[in-house]
Amino acid sequence: MIDQHIAALLAYAGRLDSRVRRSLADPQQSARTIADWTAALADVPATLPETGWDASQAVRRYYEQHGGDRSAQFRPVEPHDVLAGWAPHRAELMNRHTDPVPSADPDDPAAWREELLGTRAAVATGHTPPAQYRAEINAAGQKRLAALVSGVGRGPRRYMPAEVAAQLAEHRPARAAREAAVAAGQPDAYAHKCGWCGAEPEQPCRTGYRRRGKGRSTRSTPHPCRIEAALAAEQDEHDRLARLMATPPAPREVRARHTAGGLRR
Repeated sequence: MIDQHIAALLAYAGRLDSRVRRSLADPQQSARTIADWTAALADVPATLPETGWDASQAVRRYYEQHGGDRSAQFRPVEPHDVLAGWAPHRAELMNRHTDPVPSADPDDPAAWREELLGTRAAVATGHTPPAQYRAEINAAGQKRLAALVSGVGRGPRRYMPAEVAAQLAEHRPARAAREAAVAAGQPDAYAHKCGWCGAEPEQPCRTGYRRRGKGRSTRSTPHPCRIEAALAAEQDEHDRLARLMATPPAPREVRARHTAGGLRR
């Protein structure tokens, strides 16, 4: 707030408290009070219509003596009372804020961090409303987004650039072998449950056989029976499509047409 805001705020407090009104009667005392309040509340906005903040309401709440607080009976309102009202509102703004992606070069960490902290400071001081990207996605959009995120890195399709997958291949040998097999036209064995170790679809096969999977490690390649199941499923699908293509279409049923009776005139 600036001097004009503080003067208006103290004038409003003077209407509620005669002690404030008397302290502002002396011009010199009034100037010192306004200067002290301006220095203390420089980072507090006067009003934020978009978020419902109003400094005058913080002054009013002080005199309403919420929660059995009787401080207003013994002293007039002070700057820290306004700060006590602004602090929870600022915390709410920051909880609702989602950091936007800085426009600075990501290869310049200092500029990136400076812009990110500047955006947060602007929200904390009320100069910028919080960026609420999550609030702009409705319930249907959230379900679609969750479905897309659940498929990241899974299944035969890869939701990442090819160059990134190539860099991660040495750290994910099973995944790399699976993608290479699918790219070569082979059936995806991991799309089926393993009949030997009981691995569920999308899960790697495990070595050995123990109850509850204790002490078993993952295999970099699927069991042969899992590959055979994928080949059988692909052959069944091929046969089904072949039968479907070889089956002639059924003759179209001819239905009697119902016409309105009577003679044309």
